[in-house]
Amino acid sequence: MRRYDWLKEIRRLDPERDFLRIYRITATHEFPWDLARALELALYRTYAVPSIGRLLAETAELTDRTQKRYDDTALILDAVLEHGFDGTDGRTAIRRMSQMHRSYDISNDDMRYVLCTFVTVPKRWIDQYGWRRLSEHETRAIAAYYRTLGRHMGITDIPETFEDFERCLDAYEDAHFGWDAGARRVSDATLDLMAGWYGPLAPVVRGASMALLDDALLAAFRYERPRPSVRKAVRGALKLRARAVRLLPPRRKPHYARQNPEIRGYPNGFRVAELGTFPTARGTGGCPVPHAEDTPPR
Repeated sequence: MRRYDWLKEIRRLDPERDFLRIYRITATHEFPWDLARALELALYRTYAVPSIGRLLAETAELTDRTQKRYDDTALILDAVLEHGFDGTDGRTAIRRMSQMHRSYDISNDDMRYVLCTFVTVPKRWIDQYGWRRLSEHETRAIAAYYRTLGRHMGITDIPETFEDFERCLDAYEDAHFGWDAGARRVSDATLDLMAGWYGPLAPVVRGASMALLDDALLAAFRYERPRPSVRKAVRGALKLRARAVRLLPPRRKPHYARQNPEIRGYPNGFRVAELGTFPTARGTGGCPVPHAEDTPPR
């Protein structure tokens, strides 16, 4: 198998009909590491919208139980990707997401914005730091995938094309990014979690993470702007990594988020139906959990 064979297969597929197959190839064969980092950044961006960041701070999920919230979010999204919208685990994962979000007073506009980050941020990341840019087929397929996910979750007025998602994201950030003390606590906890994965290198990793944030994010959280030399070094290192990856043979077996070393909260395996079970901001004791029989143990 040669380096661009997966891309050739993608181009033989229909991005509107075969979007799940295309996105699986992109996410689990071509760019698993990049997609993980891009989706982390996508979710992180949402904290800079005060209505989102403040709510996350009130639940304390991303300040007191940061690793569990990270794991649950990654694994729920992963289950939909792996099993699709019609598979048992995929349906259960969507049900868990819907139950979790219905526990809070979240506007449709905020939900749609989060969806926009899942579409827009990965393309921007991969086009800048991936070993190749995303193809038109992949871009259309990703938009179709998240358009479908959004409809399953009951989100309305969902953008149709990637360009629509991108315009929606940029306009929403321009209108809503701003300071909130609770959101800053969530941001700090998230950066500390990610840096902590690297042990004694944590201070270096945290600094590198800050160097990847754009000026709008830094201003919203009132962080000092990293030195230009640090930004240049970090972004240069990611581009060097991309050149090295380009020389590697293609990944034959899919790599899902559940295989990532960053997922640390379920050393003995998990059931999709058990993910995301945490107390709500109103203290109702958590969302109802579907029967464990809905999903086999991993």
